[in-house]
Amino acid sequence: MSGARYSIGIDLGTTHCALSWVDHAASDGDQVVHGVLDIPQLTGPAAVEAKPLLPSFLYLPHESELTPGDLALPWGAQQDFAVGELARTRGAATPIRLVSSAKSWLCHPGVDRRAPLLPADAPEEVHRISPLTASIRYLSHLRWAWEQAHPEAPFDAQDVTVTIPASFDPAARELTAEAARAAGFQQLTLLEEPQAALYSWIQGSAGDWRKQVRPGDVILVVDVGGGTTDLSLMAVLENAGELSLQRVAVGEHILLGGDNMDLALAYGVARKLAAEGRQLDAWQTRALAHACRAAKEALLGDASLDSVPVVVPSRGSKLIGGSVRTEVTRAELTQILVDGFFPQVAVSDKPVVRARAALTQLGLPYAQDAAVTRHLAAFLSRQAGATEAIEGLQGSQPAGAGFLHPSAVLFNGGVLKSDLLAERLLNVINGWLAAEGAAPARLLGGADLDLAVARGAAYFGYVRHGRGVRIRGGAAQSYYVGVESNMPAIPGMEPPLSALCLAPFGMEEGTEVTLDAQEFGLVVGEPVRLRFFGSSTRRSDQVGSLLEFWGPEELVELQEIEIFLPAQGRAPGEVVAVRLHASVTDIGTLELHAVPLGSDERWKVEFDVRTTS
Repeated sequence: MSGARYSIGIDLGTTHCALSWVDHAASDGDQVVHGVLDIPQLTGPAAVEAKPLLPSFLYLPHESELTPGDLALPWGAQQDFAVGELARTRGAATPIRLVSSAKSWLCHPGVDRRAPLLPADAPEEVHRISPLTASIRYLSHLRWAWEQAHPEAPFDAQDVTVTIPASFDPAARELTAEAARAAGFQQLTLLEEPQAALYSWIQGSAGDWRKQVRPGDVILVVDVGGGTTDLSLMAVLENAGELSLQRVAVGEHILLGGDNMDLALAYGVARKLAAEGRQLDAWQTRALAHACRAAKEALLGDASLDSVPVVVPSRGSKLIGGSVRTEVTRAELTQILVDGFFPQVAVSDKPVVRARAALTQLGLPYAQDAAVTRHLAAFLSRQAGATEAIEGLQGSQPAGAGFLHPSAVLFNGGVLKSDLLAERLLNVINGWLAAEGAAPARLLGGADLDLAVARGAAYFGYVRHGRGVRIRGGAAQSYYVGVESNMPAIPGMEPPLSALCLAPFGMEEGTEVTLDAQEFGLVVGEPVRLRFFGSSTRRSDQVGSLLEFWGPEELVELQEIEIFLPAQGRAPGEVVAVRLHASVTDIGTLELHAVPLGSDERWKVEFDVRTTS
């Protein structure tokens, strides 16, 4: 472990970034000295203000729109773009120049995430950047802000933890680590956001968390942020008389959050305007979505407001006179957000899957069903027997339960700052429990939902120095590689595919295993692709387990892995016998190597982060 003075935690969020820190030298046991960095950022042309949140927006102005002085920052960085509050407000009026949701694009397997894609619907004359570049710029801004505030403690000398959704696949995790390295991060660890939220709750309780939970508790962490919904289950166990925490399960990657809600409000307001004879074009609808975000936050944050005015800019020369003025009412907010995204449903209900059109615009793979409660019902139903595989939890769930019964709930994410939405979600969960005769789940409160992830990430760095309580996690899923059977060609039939377990659920960081049971024949001198699978429900599989059959919900196909083995004296196209070595790295990414039999060579198997089309 390093001798760093500070542990720095960074929440690289879809809509906001934040940086928190823990001072090791001044902290002792449960008494932790911590803080949140106020981040200098442009709030207007040539206007810099420090705020605790850095909006995850990047604005690409026209060359004649802003001067270099308008974009100057305290640390003297020369740039032709704006990050943060100015980017968000400027982009609301000119959305074709606004980069948003870069984090969601970073985990989109259907596109080349190193290619200049954003803004996604910008015309050809607008300069574009990649999701990876946008992430690098956010992280670089945070590093520079730290250096300005703490010149006595260089960023490179501190322990840094960056958070990611628990549902990020291996390629998205590796891309996040790559962005951090490109931003100059030296001592890096990745931490899943639900774990960070739980760490923040533990740290904020100053030791009282042990009085609020008991052995056998299962904590449901529901994180509804700007771009994603992340679901996790954590167990409270007893080990040698001390309470400990262990992750039980994580949900699938669900692209559903505050961004969807802003769009839903915008389309609701657009329909209202259309009924009044005022039709908006696509550009104005995008601008309206940004205005509706502000209206949503105002209404959810102040229960005394009945409505919030909204102004949609005109595209003509008479910008003021041509603006469209309307309002978002509390009744519209309740109907669209509460009933639309958090409806009262049965725990047996599943997310609705509609028939897709043959042709669709390229974009983010948003969840087809907007109901967070149906996604949560499906997650808890899939995990009905998950606790039986954990020592100390066998028999803790009632026999014949239709879903896993959480005994406590922790909310995270900006969306659930709203008491209206949080109360609806808790009522739905407790309704499911009551229907099966179970006690209601306790709400673990007291967290600052905007800053919990950053705070928890900083505290995690403190825990890694041997202080506090650590959540046992490891690999978030079990990972498998497809193995095609060797059989004669049969017309109209593909060879059967088996799934070989590379890394089981919970495989700890820093662990490496060799798959001795299976030799692969890989072609040298040309690219070869491997099919890759993940499972959040199979917990008993071990390294080398070979599955011949699996249910549709047991294994989910992830991205292909591309490997290129250099010929190095062999003929291109020659088949070389190799064994695979799998490891979960210290920063939490999955890494594979191919080792030719009888050779000291070792080739890293690169995750294919390019488009699979």
